[in-house]
Amino acid sequence: MIDLDGIEITGHDLSDEVFTPEATAFVADLVRTFRDRRIELLRSRRIRQEKFDAGLRPDFLSETAEIRSGTWTVSPPPKDLLDRRVEITGPPERKMMINALNSGARVFMADFEDSSTPTWDNMLNGQVNVRDAIRRDLTLRRDGKSYAINDEIATLVIRPRGWHLPERHVQVDGRPAAASLVDFGLVFFHNAREALDRGTAPYFYLPKLENHHEARLWNDVFCHAQDALGVPRGSIKATVLIETITAAFEMDEILYELREHSTGLNAGRWDYIFSVAKKFNADPAFVLPDRSDVTMTVPFMRAYTELMVATCHKRDAHAIGGMAAFIPNRRDPEITAQALTKVKEDKRREANDGCDGTWVAHPDLVTVAEVEFNAILGQGLNQVDRQRPDVRVSSDDLLSVDDSGGQITRSGLETNVYVGLRYLASWLSGTGAAAIHNLMEDAATAEISRAQIWQWIRHSRTLADGATVTRDLVRSTIDAQMAVIADDLGSEVFASLPFNEARSVFEEVVLASEFIEFLTLPAYELLD
Repeated sequence: MIDLDGIEITGHDLSDEVFTPEATAFVADLVRTFRDRRIELLRSRRIRQEKFDAGLRPDFLSETAEIRSGTWTVSPPPKDLLDRRVEITGPPERKMMINALNSGARVFMADFEDSSTPTWDNMLNGQVNVRDAIRRDLTLRRDGKSYAINDEIATLVIRPRGWHLPERHVQVDGRPAAASLVDFGLVFFHNAREALDRGTAPYFYLPKLENHHEARLWNDVFCHAQDALGVPRGSIKATVLIETITAAFEMDEILYELREHSTGLNAGRWDYIFSVAKKFNADPAFVLPDRSDVTMTVPFMRAYTELMVATCHKRDAHAIGGMAAFIPNRRDPEITAQALTKVKEDKRREANDGCDGTWVAHPDLVTVAEVEFNAILGQGLNQVDRQRPDVRVSSDDLLSVDDSGGQITRSGLETNVYVGLRYLASWLSGTGAAAIHNLMEDAATAEISRAQIWQWIRHSRTLADGATVTRDLVRSTIDAQMAVIADDLGSEVFASLPFNEARSVFEEVVLASEFIEFLTLPAYELLD
């Protein structure tokens, strides 16, 4: 264990390498400088949630009307972020990083958040892998095979964990540090100057922001960090994920707060759907149908993505489309063909709407997405100059969840239970991105699954076959799906994974009388 002036770092083979005295002091300074503001912002979230529970609904802010009507723009993007037509994402695991950087995508987002289990081993190895990638020294020898990054690779962007998550392995003055500041601080300290020397810069994705005050905090963190290391202000560039429904009402304001450091917004579709269920969990008008029925073309999802494109382009910022969660199945050509068709349709719609790029979760989808964007962009690097004056999105449009249509079916309930249990068992065993039924599931998709079940119980929804969703029905479904999973995986694999713990967490979050904010918080307590 490292113990320096009120700072305690849990011991690990990589602790001394990652937490040098200078890096430790830098991270501790960030934590001490900004922890009170972070705590106050999290408190503000809880207060606002209480108002939503009482019936308040978000709206565009009257106090920031001048920002929305102003003619300001964000700072110009750096050269290696001008073309973002396809971005691939994944956890900062060494082999995955090599494959992603070599995939042909323009950008790779190394994700310390929703596709990573925050074990201490994962987080520290991730820091080492990022360091080696920036220095072009990312190699691996495994099972008799050698892997290395190519001469031409994707531009590297890092997603730290969200404001809500603690890092209990870093204690500052007797309290867990903010995981976001640990992730950002270590990446920035070890790599900012190196990245600049190599003609790139420190680039980040910012997750789960709920309002412009949280964006302002990130901007102040960036300024403080750059000043502390003598890095020019504005060197950091960040893309904000619009993945909460409250943030959708403050897109202009979020870009404005980060305008010196902003490169755009991303439509984080899965967390966005989850946030609808979470924020308005007490209101029957916001009960979602089966997950498969909540597509990007239902009215409330369409409104938010159209508004994002129009807002970004008005501010000279990139608008990046959402994740294609489908993954090819090389053993089943028919499933692969179906998946590719869905991905093509999704990416064609995004490109036609004006998005400057999009996300995929698998290297085999890079070319599929690129073809659709090439058809619109041609030789252009992006379509930021394509304004969308036709877009007129009201607060009612953003909140039109009740117009989604769809059904709540027994199959939908079974799928949610199956995915929730499988994903949590994977997460608790250290793997935060799991291929389940030919979809890449991460914490956000698992959140949708459990949030829907909670809603259906709370509001006594009826399945298409006439059965009412009750706690007893959900418990019996969990029993049945545990058996299905055991059969699918085989007894040996099933026994090797922590399904008892996964079931315990899943039941806690779907059967609780009050909505638990994030399933990763109780699950984190079970990690080493």
